[in-house]
Parts: sequence; structure tokens; C-alpha cells
Amino acid sequence: MIYLKLFLSFLKVGMFSIGGGYAAMPLIQSEVVTGYGWLTMSEFTDLITIAEMTPGPIAVNSATFVGIRIAGIPGAAAATFGCIFPSCIIVSLLAFVYYKYKNVSVLQSILGSLRPAVVALIAGAGVSVLGTVAFGEEAMLFENLNWTGILLFAAAFTVLRRWKWNPILVMVLCGAANLGIQVVTGS
Repeated sequence: MIYLKLFLSFLKVGMFSIGGGYAAMPLIQSEVVTGYGWLTMSEFTDLITIAEMTPGPIAVNSATFVGIRIAGIPGAAAATFGCIFPSCIIVSLLAFVYYKYKNVSVLQSILGSLRPAVVALIAGAGVSVLGTVAFGEEAMLFENLNWTGILLFAAAFTVLRRWKWNPILVMVLCGAANLGIQVVTGS
């Protein structure tokens, strides 16, 4: 039964995550944190980090990670297949339609109207993760602020946007900086 739940949960993610992996994050969070309680919000933040660092699409990496965590290798296969199945069908159909009707202005208008919705999904996922970085699992009160996480976020954001550093290098440096801060402060 757990394999069917994993398959159906990630089938939903695969069907409705228009816009890529970051747009899928709120859907994955809804399924695995809120819906089934398979992960806590802190574990979900770790999931995003792991899915971002490993090669491949974020949604597929997330499905594989959750599947392994919940039901081992068969769970990973069920969740991953559920995540990619809709894409295989939808992309095949869309490719056929697009090549047949690519010069029709209505199609171009529909594609243009999807962009704001995708940006909203990505922004929602970013705000959710930022809240977890800034406050952890605790209430969003000023005294609960995680200043280390906020400073690392600001530094990473700056070097990624201003100087266009390699994202992998930035993640490694942030991890090393956080480890160093924890060793020095003893926390």
C-alpha cells in the first residue's frame, strides 16, 4: 500500500509541477510534509539541499530520496516512476501539438500566460525554505532567528548574483563555513 501512496503522491507532483523542479517544491512539500507527514519541514529543507546538489532534475531526485527514506529501493522506484510518468506522456503529446500548431498565436498566448504562475510557484517555495533557514522549526519570532543561516544566505545570494560564482562551490563554502562556525562556538 505504501508503494501505491508513493506512486500516487509523486504522480500528482509530476502532473502538476509545470515549470520545473523549483515549481514542484510546494507540491512535494504539500504531499510529503503536510499530507502524509513522511518528512518534517527541517528534513524537507535537507531534501531540497540534497536534490539540488545531486545530478538530475530536482523533482526526480526528491522522489527518489523520499521513496528510499519511506520504503527502500522499491519505494524509490515507485516514487520516481510516479514522478516521471506524466512527463513522458505530456511531453510526447505536447511535442506533437507544438510542431503541428507552433505558428498559431493562441498557443503562444497560452504559453505566455503560464509564466507568471510558474514564477509564483518558485517564489512560494523560496519563501518557505527561507523561513526554515531563518527560524528552523520554531515559531517565527525575532528571538528565534538563526543569524548564521541568514548571514550564509546573504553571502551566498550576493556571490551568486553579483559575481556569478559556481553554485556547487558556493554550497560547499557555505557548508564549510557553517561547520567552522559550529566548531568554534561549540554548538
